[in-house]
Amino acid sequence: MTEQRRPRPRAFRLEGDQTVTAKSAPPSVEVVEAEFDVFAREAAEFADGMTGDEAAVEAAQADGMLRRYVFSWGGVFLSSVTGLISLAFSVWLWSFVEDLFRRSAMLGTIGLSLAGLAAVATVIFFGREFRAMSRQNRIAKLHAALAEAHASDDGKAAREHVGELCKLYDDRPDTGRARALIKDYLKQIIDGRDLITLAERNLVAPLDEAARREIAGAAKRVSVVTAISPRALLDVLFVVGQAIVLMRKIAEIYGGRPGLFGFFKLARSVGAHLAITGGMAVGDSLLQQALGHGIAARVSAKLGEGVLNGLLTARVGLSAMAVCRPTPFIAEKQPGVSDVAPFLFRADKTKS
Repeated sequence: MTEQRRPRPRAFRLEGDQTVTAKSAPPSVEVVEAEFDVFAREAAEFADGMTGDEAAVEAAQADGMLRRYVFSWGGVFLSSVTGLISLAFSVWLWSFVEDLFRRSAMLGTIGLSLAGLAAVATVIFFGREFRAMSRQNRIAKLHAALAEAHASDDGKAAREHVGELCKLYDDRPDTGRARALIKDYLKQIIDGRDLITLAERNLVAPLDEAARREIAGAAKRVSVVTAISPRALLDVLFVVGQAIVLMRKIAEIYGGRPGLFGFFKLARSVGAHLAITGGMAVGDSLLQQALGHGIAARVSAKLGEGVLNGLLTARVGLSAMAVCRPTPFIAEKQPGVSDVAPFLFRADKTKS
């Protein structure tokens, strides 16, 4: 608010044709008070609320899906060992085909044809692996770019990356309606943050529902099988198998489609995310449930183990969901264990 002082009355003396003031009036002083921007405070609080989890997701992606082994000593070691094994196998195969030709021209031709088919299959296999890993890298980079564009409210970057998000699902007929709607939004004058929010709500939110159903189904299967399984070894094998299948399905839902090597990078990202957010997540939901299911454990030890294994499976699924998602959680709330597997929490209340 700006205030201006009124000038005080002044006295004059007349000396002939000149007018002389009795005292020079002080200059007018403008008082300017600082105004508090409420919207800037809300934006800062919203950004601070996203910093922690988003930093954990990006750190997990950098440690797994975006990690490069070529320029590290571990990558050099693996490359050299793989090269030696491939060279030894090639020499042995060549010698084997030559021996077949010495025995019979027909056997040599068959052996050479089979070796050629194996070589073609190997090239196709590694081509698909590199394509799958590049797609995973693309999703992880898109996730970080959309988070940065939303934080800075960069309209140009938001339009570019939202367009990339639509191209990512061009081969998915189930996303056709959402992609058409988002492309219509791209032609309108919309702020960068609002555009990313609309893309998340219309295109990514239905994929979140599919991922939640997969997590709930895996957690329920693990809890039931653990409760009725007679051997601990079977429990371990089933839990590990369900975790592997769950990570692959969630990656496919979000467009990752991991191959063999791509799955190793995905598993590393999920493990890194669990390590970073494990204490917070366990303290928030898992520890409460572990303490609360003591009554159920007294009734049945196997039932308690089933509930705990189901919770751990749900945590793995949630971490895979966070690192495979092409957009950060902005408009949608990041789900917790109680959101995707509420039946595990109701079990204890029923028994108590």
